[in-house]
Amino acid sequence: MLSLESAAVVRATLPAVSEALDEITARFYGTMFSERPELLDGLFNRGNQASGEQRKALAGSIAAFAQALLAGPGTRPDALLSRIAHKHAALGVTEDQYTIVHIYLFRALGDVLGEAVTAEVASAWDEVYWLMAGALIAQEARLYQEAQADPRRPWRRWTVVERREETPDVVSFLLRPADDGPLPAARAGQYVSVRVLMPDGIHQTRQYSLSNAPGDRLRRITVKRAASAAGAPEGEVSSQLHRTVRTGAELILSAPFGDVVLDDTDTPLVLVSAGIGCTPMVAMLEHLAATGSARPVRVLHADHAPADHALRADTRRLVAQLPAARAEFWYERDAAEEAGARTGLMDLDGLDLPADADVYLCGSLPFMRAVRAQLLQAGIPARRIRYEVFGPDLWLAHAEG
Repeated sequence: MLSLESAAVVRATLPAVSEALDEITARFYGTMFSERPELLDGLFNRGNQASGEQRKALAGSIAAFAQALLAGPGTRPDALLSRIAHKHAALGVTEDQYTIVHIYLFRALGDVLGEAVTAEVASAWDEVYWLMAGALIAQEARLYQEAQADPRRPWRRWTVVERREETPDVVSFLLRPADDGPLPAARAGQYVSVRVLMPDGIHQTRQYSLSNAPGDRLRRITVKRAASAAGAPEGEVSSQLHRTVRTGAELILSAPFGDVVLDDTDTPLVLVSAGIGCTPMVAMLEHLAATGSARPVRVLHADHAPADHALRADTRRLVAQLPAARAEFWYERDAAEEAGARTGLMDLDGLDLPADADVYLCGSLPFMRAVRAQLLQAGIPARRIRYEVFGPDLWLAHAEG
């Protein structure tokens, strides 16, 4: 709980701090990486740093946490904290790193706001930071314990049993532990971090959904090559995996994490995806088929064209195995090549979606925002809509309500 004294100071200074947060976080990252360059080796993604996405996500999470503390004294934004904790656990974040972040973040705060950061203001925001950090440290400790993972040694080697070309830009890797040990526990919808050594000697890490049922003897990840577009560079990790990883190679993976997981209930289920966002949905479908589920399922997927739709055959096969499942596909072009597919962007108008359905979303942020608005208009309560974002979570300011 934020103290009354600190709450008053945070409430008074939140507008000024929020307005300056982008500059504060830019200075924070710049100084920290200049003085602690080892943190760029595996922990922070260079692409997200270059695009500014990580900076925006950090600023958004701090502002959202402070606003939540002020709006509900004695409460915490647990959904926000859970999302961040799972991302951190998948990267092997340790408790001591919160102290490093604190040092550089508060130095940046003082540099940007200058004399406005009085001892009273610094103390109040220090309280906010350590309330957030303490909650995350506790959650991450629990996640490491549940996953039987040591945050100081979070990585494990896996052998690529098969490389499978799904589309011209998407490849799947079937994996087994290189040590032939048991598979770590996982739930449908979770992801793993993949740690890759880049040509310049720096490790970079990205998260990829498990795209098969977690109970299988093999694990599968399905990777879309992120091409350069609109001045943004190509995805370092995905391009390296596509170029260099063949059958027999080894990949370095974390234990599975992620809080957007399939719940074992009988309620109707709606799985909504676009592009490579189909991967956790296929894992959920495979889990349902493997467990003989009779749950009503609607699969809704949008893509550029049938030839770009990764795991399309898997989706059709699994839907056919489920007695109460149906699939609807939308393609921007060549829809006639897929029986029953619709042309254009996903449009839920006219679909009879049950109001008590559990809805899972995965795709680009613009897609998820647009579809979420349609779902709300269709009468699906916001609390029943769950989503997954890979990379920094820029949804924070848009997903409430």
